[in-house]
Amino acid sequence: MLSFTETARCDGARTGVVRTPRGQFVTPTFMPVGTRGAVRTLTSADLEDLGTDVVLANTYHLMLRPGAELVADRGGLHRFMDWSGHILTDSGGYQVMSLEPKIDDEGATFRSTYDGSTHRLTPERAAEVQALLGSDIAMVLDVCPPLPSPRPVVEAAVERTAVWAARARAAHRSLAPPAQAQFGIVQGGTDVALRRRSVARTLDIGFEGYAIGGLSVGEERHERLEPLHATTESLPAERPRYLMGVGDPVSIIEAVSVGVDMFDCVLPTRLARHGTALTSVGRLNLTNARFARDDGPLDPALAGDPAGRWSRAYLRHLLMVGETAATRILSLHNLAWLFDLMHATRRAIAEGRFAGHAAGVRATWEP
Repeated sequence: MLSFTETARCDGARTGVVRTPRGQFVTPTFMPVGTRGAVRTLTSADLEDLGTDVVLANTYHLMLRPGAELVADRGGLHRFMDWSGHILTDSGGYQVMSLEPKIDDEGATFRSTYDGSTHRLTPERAAEVQALLGSDIAMVLDVCPPLPSPRPVVEAAVERTAVWAARARAAHRSLAPPAQAQFGIVQGGTDVALRRRSVARTLDIGFEGYAIGGLSVGEERHERLEPLHATTESLPAERPRYLMGVGDPVSIIEAVSVGVDMFDCVLPTRLARHGTALTSVGRLNLTNARFARDDGPLDPALAGDPAGRWSRAYLRHLLMVGETAATRILSLHNLAWLFDLMHATRRAIAEGRFAGHAAGVRATWEP
């Protein structure tokens, strides 16, 4: 079963190793989002070449297309994707909530974004789907209100998430393969008291790891750190902590500073589709005319950059003529850049210089 070992600490930041029956990965780590079983424009071979440790896949989308039962018949998601690394599946809760479903105490009823058909997702069904997919880490179904929301709405989400988590845990124990771990999710918005209440309720159930949901859903970044810190300091040190849906460099560094271990976000590939590269000097929007005659590499500071053989001028040309190769190249680059940031962050923690490293990231990336 899944375990976590802390290997170094510098102030509130830490490095660690997550071990599972599949193998192990080091933290802090960033997980690319492969919503439908693939990271946009990339293959499993690409992810291997980039050194990816964990890929996130989406329960909601895979239960609709092609269907969890079909994936299970193909030998599970790892075999279906031809991916030997770790897979974390989210519960589909965030996607379902964004569709304005009908929610009751039992679950959520929603319409498919593909064909308009009606579907029902309960804590038990979310656990069943993830068991069929065969991921290494499964998430409980939670209620994730947007921010800002009135306190009674956030409080109700905390209560329902806790009740659903207990049901999801029971379903996981009866349905999931022995190698699959399950993470609980803490809600509470930016309200510190609600965060601590949610932590207590989730710890009472007990999970292999703990996720922090309900942030990066509309609040300002400066509103996030206090409730995030209140959450991490209340979570057990011997379990991994996962901040859901955060991928910008400053937010990652701030979360690492209070002990977060795992991150996921569509940001690197979404930026790539819009012609934006993550670099050591900040974001570069390659559609800008100033790059039309720029023969330099995308980021000379990134060793082994998969985009390093092509000039900024050439990549801009591909973008301007709508050539999909540009999105693929930029996606590879952006993920490589984020992985390099995580490596540098782990090294800074291990060497006792995290504060200086964090200050450098802020100096480059803060507006």
